[in-house]
Amino acid sequence: MYALFKSLPGADDPAQRRQFTLYLAQRMGPLIHALMLVSLFAYLLATAGHAFVGTSPIPLPLRLAPALPLLLLATTARREKRPLPLSLLALSCVLLLEIGVNLNGIDQATGPRLVMPGLLLPVATSVIWIGRWDFLAAMALCAFGPLPPLLGATEGAPVFQYAVYMTIALSVAVVLRAFMTRTLFEQFRLEQQLRVQANTDNLTGLLLRNRFLELARLALDNCLGQRKPACLLYLDADRFKQINDDHGHAVGDAVLIALAACLRAQLRDTGLIGRMGGEEFAVLLPGVDLAQATLRGEQLRLSTHAVQRPDGPLTISIGIAECQPAGDGIEALLARADKAMRQAKQGGRNRVAVDDAACRGTGAER
Repeated sequence: MYALFKSLPGADDPAQRRQFTLYLAQRMGPLIHALMLVSLFAYLLATAGHAFVGTSPIPLPLRLAPALPLLLLATTARREKRPLPLSLLALSCVLLLEIGVNLNGIDQATGPRLVMPGLLLPVATSVIWIGRWDFLAAMALCAFGPLPPLLGATEGAPVFQYAVYMTIALSVAVVLRAFMTRTLFEQFRLEQQLRVQANTDNLTGLLLRNRFLELARLALDNCLGQRKPACLLYLDADRFKQINDDHGHAVGDAVLIALAACLRAQLRDTGLIGRMGGEEFAVLLPGVDLAQATLRGEQLRLSTHAVQRPDGPLTISIGIAECQPAGDGIEALLARADKAMRQAKQGGRNRVAVDDAACRGTGAER
Protein backbone atom coordinates (compact mmCIF):
# COMPACT_ATOMS: atom_id res chain seq x y z
CA MET A 1 0.00 0.00 0.00
CA TYR A 2 2.95 2.38 0.47
CA ALA A 3 3.38 2.26 -3.30
CA LEU A 4 0.33 4.52 -3.46
CA PHE A 5 2.31 7.14 -1.59
CA LYS A 6 5.63 6.64 -3.37
CA SER A 7 3.99 7.05 -6.77
CA LEU A 8 3.14 10.70 -6.03
CA PRO A 9 5.38 13.40 -7.55
CA GLY A 10 7.99 14.60 -5.06
CA ALA A 11 7.48 11.71 -2.63
CA ASP A 12 11.07 10.54 -3.10
CA ASP A 13 12.60 13.99 -2.56
CA PRO A 14 14.31 13.89 0.87
CA ALA A 15 13.84 17.63 1.45
CA GLN A 16 10.15 17.44 0.62
CA ARG A 17 9.75 14.36 2.79
CA ARG A 18 11.24 16.27 5.74
CA GLN A 19 8.89 19.17 5.13
CA PHE A 20 5.99 16.74 4.87
CA THR A 21 6.99 15.17 8.20
CA LEU A 22 6.87 18.59 9.87
CA TYR A 23 3.55 19.27 8.15
CA LEU A 24 2.12 16.01 9.50
CA ALA A 25 3.31 16.81 13.02
CA GLN A 26 1.53 20.17 12.95
CA ARG A 27 -1.67 18.63 11.59
CA MET A 28 -1.62 15.46 13.71
CA GLY A 29 -0.76 17.09 17.04
CA PRO A 30 -4.36 18.02 17.98
CA LEU A 31 -5.66 14.64 16.79
CA ILE A 32 -3.08 12.73 18.83
CA HIS A 33 -3.97 14.78 21.91
CA ALA A 34 -7.70 14.14 21.39
CA LEU A 35 -7.21 10.40 20.90
CA MET A 36 -5.13 10.22 24.08
CA LEU A 37 -7.95 11.80 26.05
CA VAL A 38 -10.46 9.42 24.47
CA SER A 39 -8.17 6.49 25.28
CA LEU A 40 -7.92 7.60 28.90
CA PHE A 41 -11.69 7.87 29.22
CA ALA A 42 -12.24 4.53 27.48
CA TYR A 43 -9.69 2.79 29.70
CA LEU A 44 -11.23 4.14 32.89
CA LEU A 45 -14.69 3.14 31.69
CA ALA A 46 -13.59 -0.37 30.65
CA THR A 47 -11.70 -0.97 33.91
CA ALA A 48 -14.59 0.22 36.05
CA GLY A 49 -17.05 -1.88 34.06
CA HIS A 50 -14.88 -4.97 34.39
CA ALA A 51 -14.58 -4.43 38.15
CA PHE A 52 -18.37 -4.16 38.40
CA VAL A 53 -19.23 -7.34 36.47
CA GLY A 54 -16.27 -9.58 37.31
CA THR A 55 -13.44 -10.39 39.69
CA SER A 56 -9.69 -10.17 39.28
CA PRO A 57 -6.66 -11.17 41.37
CA ILE A 58 -5.16 -7.77 40.49
CA PRO A 59 -6.32 -4.99 42.87
CA LEU A 60 -8.42 -2.28 41.26
CA PRO A 61 -5.99 0.55 42.18
CA LEU A 62 -3.21 -1.29 40.35
CA ARG A 63 -5.42 -1.78 37.30
CA LEU A 64 -6.21 1.92 37.35
CA ALA A 65 -2.53 2.85 37.67
CA PRO A 66 -1.95 3.39 33.88
CA ALA A 67 -4.55 6.17 33.95
CA LEU A 68 -2.21 8.71 35.59
CA PRO A 69 0.65 8.38 33.06
CA LEU A 70 -1.94 8.40 30.27
CA LEU A 71 -3.17 11.76 31.57
CA LEU A 72 0.41 13.07 31.75
CA LEU A 73 1.06 11.95 28.16
CA ALA A 74 -2.10 13.67 26.95
CA THR A 75 -1.14 16.86 28.78
CA THR A 76 2.37 16.81 27.31
CA ALA A 77 1.10 16.16 23.77
CA ARG A 78 -1.22 19.15 23.91
CA ARG A 79 1.41 21.68 22.82
CA GLU A 80 3.98 19.40 21.22
CA LYS A 81 4.51 19.99 17.47
CA ARG A 82 7.80 18.18 16.80
CA PRO A 83 7.55 14.90 14.88
CA LEU A 84 9.79 12.65 16.99
CA PRO A 85 8.41 13.64 20.44
CA LEU A 86 4.86 13.28 19.14
CA SER A 87 5.56 9.80 17.83
CA LEU A 88 7.21 8.74 21.09
CA LEU A 89 4.30 10.11 23.13
CA ALA A 90 1.77 8.25 20.98
CA LEU A 91 3.76 5.01 21.19
CA SER A 92 3.99 5.39 24.96
CA CYS A 93 0.22 5.77 25.09
CA VAL A 94 -0.28 2.55 23.12
CA LEU A 95 2.19 0.74 25.38
CA LEU A 96 0.33 1.87 28.52
CA LEU A 97 -2.99 0.77 27.05
CA GLU A 98 -1.56 -2.67 26.28
CA ILE A 99 -0.25 -2.92 29.85
CA GLY A 100 -3.73 -2.05 31.04
CA VAL A 101 -5.28 -4.73 28.82
CA ASN A 102 -2.92 -7.27 30.36
CA LEU A 103 -3.64 -6.15 33.92
CA ASN A 104 -7.37 -6.56 33.34
CA GLY A 105 -7.03 -9.87 31.52
CA ILE A 106 -4.87 -11.92 33.89
CA ASP A 107 -6.34 -15.19 35.20
CA GLN A 108 -9.77 -14.65 33.74
CA ALA A 109 -12.03 -17.40 32.50
CA THR A 110 -13.96 -15.24 30.11
CA GLY A 111 -11.46 -15.92 27.33
CA PRO A 112 -10.65 -13.54 24.53
CA ARG A 113 -13.39 -11.03 25.30
CA LEU A 114 -11.05 -9.30 27.74
CA VAL A 115 -8.48 -8.57 25.05
CA MET A 116 -10.95 -7.71 22.32
CA PRO A 117 -10.73 -3.94 23.11
CA GLY A 118 -7.09 -4.23 22.00
CA LEU A 119 -8.35 -5.03 18.51
CA LEU A 120 -9.64 -1.46 18.22
CA LEU A 121 -6.19 0.09 18.67
CA PRO A 122 -4.70 -0.68 15.22
CA VAL A 123 -7.69 0.79 13.39
CA ALA A 124 -8.25 3.71 15.77
CA THR A 125 -4.63 4.83 15.68
CA SER A 126 -3.79 3.99 12.05
CA VAL A 127 -4.05 7.58 10.79
CA ILE A 128 -2.05 9.40 13.48
CA TRP A 129 1.43 7.98 12.87
CA ILE A 130 3.83 10.48 11.34
CA GLY A 131 6.43 8.08 9.93
CA ARG A 132 6.63 4.51 8.80
CA TRP A 133 8.79 3.43 11.74
CA ASP A 134 6.31 4.53 14.41
CA PHE A 135 3.41 2.98 12.48
CA LEU A 136 5.19 -0.39 12.34
CA ALA A 137 6.18 -0.15 16.01
CA ALA A 138 2.59 0.67 17.00
CA MET A 139 1.16 -2.20 14.96
CA ALA A 140 3.64 -4.59 16.59
CA LEU A 141 2.59 -3.38 20.05
CA CYS A 142 -1.07 -3.77 19.13
CA ALA A 143 -0.53 -7.27 17.78
CA PHE A 144 1.64 -8.77 20.52
CA GLY A 145 0.62 -6.67 23.54
CA PRO A 146 -2.61 -8.58 24.42
CA LEU A 147 -1.10 -12.05 23.93
CA PRO A 148 0.05 -12.86 27.53
CA PRO A 149 -3.48 -13.36 28.95
CA LEU A 150 -4.44 -15.50 25.94
CA LEU A 151 -1.35 -17.69 26.11
CA GLY A 152 -2.40 -18.72 29.59
CA ALA A 153 -5.69 -20.12 28.30
CA THR A 154 -6.14 -23.90 28.56
CA GLU A 155 -7.52 -24.25 25.05
CA GLY A 156 -6.10 -22.84 21.81
CA ALA A 157 -9.37 -21.42 20.48
CA PRO A 158 -8.94 -17.95 22.08
CA VAL A 159 -5.48 -17.53 20.55
CA PHE A 160 -6.67 -18.62 17.12
CA GLN A 161 -9.72 -16.37 17.28
CA TYR A 162 -7.59 -13.43 18.39
CA ALA A 163 -5.07 -14.05 15.59
CA VAL A 164 -7.84 -14.00 12.96
CA TYR A 165 -9.41 -10.82 14.30
CA MET A 166 -6.07 -9.06 14.77
CA THR A 167 -5.02 -9.93 11.21
CA ILE A 168 -8.21 -8.29 9.93
CA ALA A 169 -7.66 -5.24 12.17
CA LEU A 170 -4.06 -4.83 11.00
CA SER A 171 -5.08 -5.15 7.35
CA VAL A 172 -7.69 -2.43 7.77
CA ALA A 173 -5.12 -0.26 9.56
CA VAL A 174 -2.62 -0.60 6.70
CA VAL A 175 -5.26 0.34 4.13
CA LEU A 176 -6.38 3.39 6.14
CA ARG A 177 -2.81 4.44 6.76
CA ALA A 178 -1.82 4.22 3.07
CA PHE A 179 -4.80 6.14 1.75
CA MET A 180 -4.64 8.75 4.51
CA THR A 181 -0.94 9.33 3.83
CA ARG A 182 -1.61 9.73 0.13
CA THR A 183 -4.45 12.18 0.77
CA LEU A 184 -2.41 14.27 3.21
CA PHE A 185 0.59 14.35 0.86
CA GLU A 186 -1.59 15.58 -1.99
CA GLN A 187 -2.99 18.27 0.31
CA PHE A 188 0.54 19.18 1.39
CA ARG A 189 1.66 19.59 -2.23
CA LEU A 190 -1.41 21.66 -3.06
CA GLU A 191 -0.78 23.98 -0.12
CA GLN A 192 2.84 24.33 -1.22
CA GLN A 193 1.76 25.26 -4.74
CA LEU A 194 -0.74 27.81 -3.45
CA ARG A 195 1.90 29.29 -1.15
CA VAL A 196 4.35 29.60 -4.04
CA GLN A 197 1.72 31.25 -6.21
CA ALA A 198 0.90 33.70 -3.44
CA ASN A 199 4.57 34.62 -2.86
CA THR A 200 6.08 34.63 -6.36
CA ASP A 201 5.59 36.68 -9.47
CA ASN A 202 3.75 34.71 -12.15
CA LEU A 203 5.85 36.13 -14.99
CA THR A 204 9.40 35.90 -13.66
CA GLY A 205 9.06 33.34 -10.86
CA LEU A 206 10.83 35.71 -8.45
CA LEU A 207 9.56 36.76 -5.05
CA LEU A 208 6.83 39.36 -4.93
CA ARG A 209 7.60 42.63 -3.16
CA ASN A 210 5.83 41.85 0.13
CA ARG A 211 7.34 38.38 0.43
CA PHE A 212 10.80 39.69 -0.46
CA LEU A 213 10.54 42.35 2.25
CA GLU A 214 9.38 39.76 4.77
CA LEU A 215 12.27 37.37 4.09
CA ALA A 216 14.79 40.18 3.73
CA ARG A 217 13.77 41.55 7.12
CA LEU A 218 14.49 38.17 8.73
CA ALA A 219 17.81 37.84 6.89
CA LEU A 220 18.91 41.33 7.98
CA ASP A 221 18.04 40.61 11.60
CA ASN A 222 20.11 37.44 11.40
CA CYS A 223 23.08 39.31 9.90
CA LEU A 224 22.91 42.00 12.57
CA GLY A 225 22.68 39.39 15.30
CA GLN A 226 25.81 37.66 14.00
CA ARG A 227 27.53 40.96 13.16
CA LYS A 228 27.81 40.07 9.50
CA PRO A 229 27.65 42.58 6.65
CA ALA A 230 24.79 42.76 4.20
CA CYS A 231 24.21 44.71 1.01
CA LEU A 232 21.20 45.37 -1.15
CA LEU A 233 21.24 45.80 -4.92
CA TYR A 234 18.39 47.70 -6.58
CA LEU A 235 18.36 47.43 -10.36
CA ASP A 236 16.27 48.68 -13.21
CA ALA A 237 16.22 47.70 -16.90
CA ASP A 238 17.30 50.71 -18.96
CA ARG A 239 14.76 52.25 -21.35
CA PHE A 240 12.37 49.39 -20.82
CA LYS A 241 9.28 51.45 -21.62
CA GLN A 242 10.65 51.90 -25.13
CA ILE A 243 10.48 48.13 -25.66
CA ASN A 244 6.80 47.99 -24.73
CA ASP A 245 5.98 51.07 -26.79
CA ASP A 246 7.85 50.03 -29.93
CA HIS A 247 7.56 46.22 -29.88
CA GLY A 248 4.65 45.35 -27.62
CA HIS A 249 4.26 43.99 -24.10
CA ALA A 250 4.85 40.39 -25.15
CA VAL A 251 8.40 41.27 -26.18
CA GLY A 252 8.85 43.23 -22.97
CA ASP A 253 7.68 40.24 -20.94
CA ALA A 254 10.19 38.01 -22.73
CA VAL A 255 12.98 40.43 -21.81
CA LEU A 256 11.90 40.43 -18.16
CA ILE A 257 11.83 36.64 -18.10
CA ALA A 258 15.35 36.51 -19.54
CA LEU A 259 16.55 39.12 -17.04
CA ALA A 260 15.07 37.12 -14.13
CA ALA A 261 16.82 33.99 -15.40
CA CYS A 262 20.08 35.93 -15.51
CA LEU A 263 19.59 37.11 -11.94
CA ARG A 264 18.94 33.57 -10.72
CA ALA A 265 21.97 32.22 -12.57
CA GLN A 266 24.26 34.86 -11.07
CA LEU A 267 22.89 35.14 -7.53
CA ARG A 268 20.73 32.10 -6.68
CA ASP A 269 23.16 30.60 -4.16
CA THR A 270 24.06 33.84 -2.42
CA GLY A 271 21.18 36.27 -2.69
CA LEU A 272 17.49 36.83 -2.10
CA ILE A 273 15.86 38.13 -5.27
CA GLY A 274 12.53 39.91 -5.62
CA ARG A 275 10.60 41.80 -8.28
CA MET A 276 9.67 45.17 -6.86
CA GLY A 277 7.36 46.05 -9.72
CA GLY A 278 7.55 46.66 -13.45
CA GLU A 279 11.19 46.35 -14.55
CA GLU A 280 12.68 46.97 -11.08
CA PHE A 281 14.29 44.21 -9.02
CA ALA A 282 16.02 43.97 -5.66
CA VAL A 283 18.71 41.56 -4.46
CA LEU A 284 19.74 41.15 -0.83
CA LEU A 285 23.23 39.74 -0.29
CA PRO A 286 23.64 38.55 3.33
CA GLY A 287 27.22 38.22 4.54
CA VAL A 288 28.57 40.34 1.64
CA ASP A 289 30.37 43.62 2.26
CA LEU A 290 30.30 46.69 0.03
CA ALA A 291 33.43 45.83 -1.98
CA GLN A 292 32.16 42.33 -2.72
CA ALA A 293 28.69 43.63 -3.53
CA THR A 294 30.14 46.17 -5.98
CA LEU A 295 32.02 43.36 -7.72
CA ARG A 296 28.87 41.25 -7.86
CA GLY A 297 26.97 44.21 -9.27
CA GLU A 298 29.52 44.71 -12.05
CA GLN A 299 29.43 41.02 -12.91
CA LEU A 300 25.64 41.11 -13.00
CA ARG A 301 25.61 44.24 -15.15
CA LEU A 302 27.93 42.64 -17.68
CA SER A 303 26.04 39.34 -17.71
CA THR A 304 22.78 41.04 -18.72
CA HIS A 305 24.39 42.13 -22.00
CA ALA A 306 23.84 38.56 -23.16
CA VAL A 307 20.08 39.23 -23.06
CA GLN A 308 19.06 40.55 -26.45
CA ARG A 309 16.25 43.06 -26.87
CA PRO A 310 15.00 44.05 -30.34
CA ASP A 311 17.18 47.18 -30.42
CA GLY A 312 20.34 45.63 -28.96
CA PRO A 313 21.77 44.12 -25.75
CA LEU A 314 19.91 44.67 -22.50
CA THR A 315 21.53 47.06 -20.04
CA ILE A 316 20.67 47.72 -16.42
CA SER A 317 21.42 50.39 -13.84
CA ILE A 318 22.28 49.17 -10.34
CA GLY A 319 22.28 50.95 -7.01
CA ILE A 320 24.03 49.43 -3.99
CA ALA A 321 23.51 50.18 -0.31
CA GLU A 322 25.29 48.54 2.61
CA CYS A 323 23.54 47.84 5.90
CA GLN A 324 24.98 50.16 8.50
CA PRO A 325 26.43 48.79 11.78
CA ALA A 326 23.69 50.55 13.73
CA GLY A 327 21.20 48.48 11.77
CA ASP A 328 19.06 49.52 8.81
CA GLY A 329 15.49 48.45 8.44
CA ILE A 330 14.85 46.80 5.10
CA GLU A 331 12.69 49.74 3.98
CA ALA A 332 15.47 52.25 4.71
CA LEU A 333 18.06 50.05 3.02
CA LEU A 334 15.81 49.66 0.00
CA ALA A 335 15.27 53.43 -0.23
CA ARG A 336 19.03 54.08 -0.14
CA ALA A 337 19.71 51.49 -2.84
CA ASP A 338 16.88 52.92 -4.94
CA LYS A 339 18.38 56.40 -4.61
CA ALA A 340 21.78 55.06 -5.72
CA MET A 341 20.11 53.39 -8.71
CA ARG A 342 18.60 56.76 -9.70
CA GLN A 343 22.08 58.24 -9.54
CA ALA A 344 23.28 55.53 -11.92
CA LYS A 345 20.44 56.45 -14.28
CA GLN A 346 21.38 60.13 -14.11
CA GLY A 347 25.03 59.26 -14.70
CA GLY A 348 24.27 57.73 -18.08
CA ARG A 349 22.69 54.31 -17.33
CA ASN A 350 24.38 50.90 -17.73
CA ARG A 351 26.47 51.38 -14.62
CA VAL A 352 26.72 50.63 -10.89
CA ALA A 353 26.37 53.38 -8.30
CA VAL A 354 27.03 53.11 -4.57
CA ASP A 355 24.90 54.80 -1.92
CA ASP A 356 26.31 58.18 -0.85
CA ALA A 357 26.14 57.26 2.86
CA ALA A 358 28.42 54.29 2.25
CA CYS A 359 30.84 56.43 0.24
CA ARG A 360 31.04 59.01 3.01
CA GLY A 361 31.36 56.29 5.66
CA THR A 362 28.50 57.81 7.66
CA GLY A 363 25.62 56.01 9.30
CA ALA A 364 21.99 56.29 8.34
CA GLU A 365 19.07 56.42 10.65
CA ARG A 366 17.00 53.29 10.89
